[in-house]
Amino acid sequence: MIGRRAALAALGGSLAAPALAQPFPDRPIRLIVPLAAGGPTDAHGRVLAEIAGRLLGQPVVVENRPGASATLGAQMLATDTRADGHLVGLLPATVFRLPAMQRRPAFDPLRDFTYIIHLTGYTYYLAVRADSPWQDWAAFLAHAKANPGKVSYGTPGVGSSLHITMERIAAQHGIEWLHVPFRGGSDNFQALLGGQIQAVADSSGMAPLVEEGKFRLLNTWGAERTGRFPQVPTLRELGIDIVSNAPYGLAGPKGMAPAVVRALHDAFRTALFDPASLQALQRFDMPQLYLGPEEYDAFARRLFAEEGEAVRALGLRVD
Repeated sequence: MIGRRAALAALGGSLAAPALAQPFPDRPIRLIVPLAAGGPTDAHGRVLAEIAGRLLGQPVVVENRPGASATLGAQMLATDTRADGHLVGLLPATVFRLPAMQRRPAFDPLRDFTYIIHLTGYTYYLAVRADSPWQDWAAFLAHAKANPGKVSYGTPGVGSSLHITMERIAAQHGIEWLHVPFRGGSDNFQALLGGQIQAVADSSGMAPLVEEGKFRLLNTWGAERTGRFPQVPTLRELGIDIVSNAPYGLAGPKGMAPAVVRALHDAFRTALFDPASLQALQRFDMPQLYLGPEEYDAFARRLFAEEGEAVRALGLRVD
């Protein structure tokens, strides 16, 4: 009888906390990077993937899926019914903003994802060509005011943090300028170099072009000046009370097993604090912004509410 009770108790415990049906991971993990190859997100993502893959015992394979304002990865996660941890993706701030701009959103940030680990955020800049007549922000702003609808700027997409911030600046200063969305930083930068647009709002991926003397930075959008370009003022220093760094993290489909979430979190946390990762973050002026699964989930909910409020205030729609 005692043996039978013990067996039943053991069975009850296994039902209360089921083990994984099979070891994780048992095949390569796909990591969706929702921006084009070559930029800061892609470069840092590949560093994380290499380190996490070694720790997990299976390759973490980066797949670049640019487009749809960097939300194609989120759409893939939202439709993955297996939720076994072999498909994960980086979620930029656009994921929490775009649904508020659409009549029929393709995903719900509150219900469609399992939040694994928050990682970092971008440093943003506004730049013009080095041979342009605008030596500083004041001159560029004055020109835009005097030429409504004639000054164009590029960003990586409609509804991106860069787009939202530029429109907030326009609203504050009574400016009408033209937004030109691109699929990623490379296309954005080429358009500025080719003269198709007058300015580019993008991340620190443009830094080499600044250092090569092809771009001139007019401002940065962080809380403080960057270590790479300490001579360039922030928006706040220029009288615009905006800080924009567009944080992002790693997530999977909804319904992932807690043991799988923990395994991924632990591997990517170790990767995030690895010297190679920290060096990549420093190279792109990106802060380390670690949050665990529970904290990231709570942060995502706050961000979704705040971004929706900002979109509604500006009256932005994409359909």
